[in-house]
Amino acid sequence: MFRLFLRLGLTAFGGPAAHIAMMQREVVEKRRWMDHDHFLDLIGATNLIPGPNSTEMAIHIGLERGGWRGLLVAGACFICPAVALTGVIAALYQRYGQLPEVSAFIFGIKPAVIAVILAAALPLAKKALMQQGPIQAQTPGSSQAGAQAQPPAPAQPLAPAQPPAPAKMPAAFLWLIAITALTAGLLGVNEIYVLFGAGFLALAIAVARQGKRTLQGVFPILLQIPAIVVSNSRIFFSFLKVGAILYGSGYVLFAFLDSELVARGLLSRKVLIDAIAVGQFTPGPVFSSVTFIGWQMGGWQSAALATLAIFLPSFVFVALSHPLVPRMRRSKLFSAFLDGVNAASVAIILTVCIDFGRATITSWQAITIAISSAIVVFGFPKVNNAWVILGGAMMGYLLTRS
Repeated sequence: MFRLFLRLGLTAFGGPAAHIAMMQREVVEKRRWMDHDHFLDLIGATNLIPGPNSTEMAIHIGLERGGWRGLLVAGACFICPAVALTGVIAALYQRYGQLPEVSAFIFGIKPAVIAVILAAALPLAKKALMQQGPIQAQTPGSSQAGAQAQPPAPAQPLAPAQPPAPAKMPAAFLWLIAITALTAGLLGVNEIYVLFGAGFLALAIAVARQGKRTLQGVFPILLQIPAIVVSNSRIFFSFLKVGAILYGSGYVLFAFLDSELVARGLLSRKVLIDAIAVGQFTPGPVFSSVTFIGWQMGGWQSAALATLAIFLPSFVFVALSHPLVPRMRRSKLFSAFLDGVNAASVAIILTVCIDFGRATITSWQAITIAISSAIVVFGFPKVNNAWVILGGAMMGYLLTRS
């Protein structure tokens, strides 16, 4: 896990959807640490809690695979490369007042990222939108066997039988939910409304289909973060609040920080815009941009506090919510809710691709990079996604300089 997530932290460009696509390729398809169904459930659970989605997926996978040590190793290894690189850039920026010229590389990365996301979205969509029968809920540590195929165990009729997991919702309903979620996303509806709306719609359908027997269970309680007393508390608690309540992508983060910091005169808009640029051309989670912002506000001490504060809630939320995932899958009501959220999660991934494509594929160079990346991703599935993205970056540099 240390090697895998350190490598992902160094090579995962393109935002949360691309990061999750790379994790799906490594964890599900290559190493077989879990199946597509459980990976989808973790995506759904991640979308229901605040914080950076790809970071929380790394933490979920680490906790699933290695318990508390895995949680810390996976999360830290995915976060730290981006934070370290951002810290170096922030120090140079504070001294020289400008960013390096990397626009040509970013230009090439964006079309390549679309191909990577689509390649991961297709198998997830098949699992999320097709009737597969009962899903076996997994508990932490249940996937330790990983890629090693085990022979079937002999039947033990005297052993107490485990209650079967509820069957998935019929595919027609899941397609209806996914299409509705995709339409809402393309119309600009906030993704958290789309996710919870899809979950409650699936829940309503399950209640209507099953009648009075379904009025059981309690929804997860909103999680709270205990207050922590540290030096320079204004910066710490400002970013802690953001990490604890923010849903959505990195661009939602920047909009939030604009009202939280720029409007209050704590940060200039130019620095915030430059922080957005840093988040685009550095690998790993976009939230590492707060390292850059914190450095401009008060040097490395403020950068360290801001980084700790923005990511701390993710570790807490994942640790508290992870045990609920298998329990939700065993419950009829929660299983339906999770199916709806999973269908909406796939729709949101496709929404990201469509919006990204509209904004990115606007020239013959971008079209060339997108087609070339798609050929590699779909035609040569064994090629690591990191090479696809790095190849896109080099093509962007060469084609825009020619």
